[in-house]
Amino acid sequence: MLRWLTLLLLLPAFLNADVVSLTSQNFEQVIQSNELVFVNFYADWCRFSQMLKPIFLEASNNFKNSVPGKIVWASVDADKNNDVATKYHVNKYPTLKLFRNGEVTKKEYRSSRSVEALTAYINKQMEMTVQKFTEKNALQAAHNPEKNSFIGYFNDENSIEFKNLMNVALFYREECEFLVGIGESNFPGEVPPAGQPPKLVFQPSNKAIDPAQVPFSGDFGTYEYLKQWVADKCVPLVREITFQNAEELTEEGLPFMILFKTADDKVSEKVFTDAIVRELPDQRKAINCLVGDGTLFKHPLSHLGKSEADLPVIAIDSFRHMYLFKNFEDIHVPGKLREFVLDLHSGKLHREFHHGPDPVTGNQAPDTEPPPSTFEKLKPASSRYTILDKTEL
Repeated sequence: MLRWLTLLLLLPAFLNADVVSLTSQNFEQVIQSNELVFVNFYADWCRFSQMLKPIFLEASNNFKNSVPGKIVWASVDADKNNDVATKYHVNKYPTLKLFRNGEVTKKEYRSSRSVEALTAYINKQMEMTVQKFTEKNALQAAHNPEKNSFIGYFNDENSIEFKNLMNVALFYREECEFLVGIGESNFPGEVPPAGQPPKLVFQPSNKAIDPAQVPFSGDFGTYEYLKQWVADKCVPLVREITFQNAEELTEEGLPFMILFKTADDKVSEKVFTDAIVRELPDQRKAINCLVGDGTLFKHPLSHLGKSEADLPVIAIDSFRHMYLFKNFEDIHVPGKLREFVLDLHSGKLHREFHHGPDPVTGNQAPDTEPPPSTFEKLKPASSRYTILDKTEL
């Protein structure tokens, strides 16, 4: 009790610092008591950390007159506070993460390390996420058909449902757009009458295999329920991998299962997606299911002994080895794709690549070595970070 009283007495002066020094003792208190906390995880021995420190400090000065509780710039010595660094999966220095209302946002900061860029990033994060309209044509004109969108209709803004949508939108502002129509008279037939729950629909982008709208029918007043529903729609089970986002995807720390296909092949993508939705909904936090252009990713295909002529091809990259789903048509066999993923988690794929199928007679098959990982090489560039030694993520 005395320790917490001491911390609370020191907190006002502490937060007046340009960059707040966080430790294992005060980390949770600071991120929970401020809307935005921009944290620099560093190590004193890391030259990239030393290069960033004065830049981070100068950028923080642009926000020193912000409203108390709105934005805090902070730093964590990851060597001295390893428990905090480990909790947030910091495996390179410096790492910049944004915390919003006590929760870490999905994407860490990965852009230019300049005063101007850091300032612009935080200014952008402080902007309103939900676009509000009182006129139907204006809402329709603002909608970007190339983005996944959530469109809501509310009688007014003074409701727990509106507040929940506003808070959820802050976490998925980069992946999706959020549009809201206000007023029953402004949006007749769309805004429910007073006393009824608001209306919310998910509109997939025009690139989606199934572009049909999906209405929200759950408990709008429960923040976590709404957030999970938005996450499931905004961050789908199957995403596209490109050379531009591959580094970012590797940082999620999950092995990849990739469908390599031709750019215009929508049939195999739908078959792959349907199989994952049907067989692997519980594996979202265990493997990243991705679709990639096999023409662009020729190199990983060659590691598997495949070429463009063999597309579509499914493979797992564990960041140590690559494993081939031997026959794409087997995806139609119930349970086959799920077995492939579970065999990765159990170690069976790795074992069988070393020794062949489990022997029936007791004769040991000769050792073989699976192809090395290709996407492991697309992890963060050493010219921007000090990478901690990791044998496998």
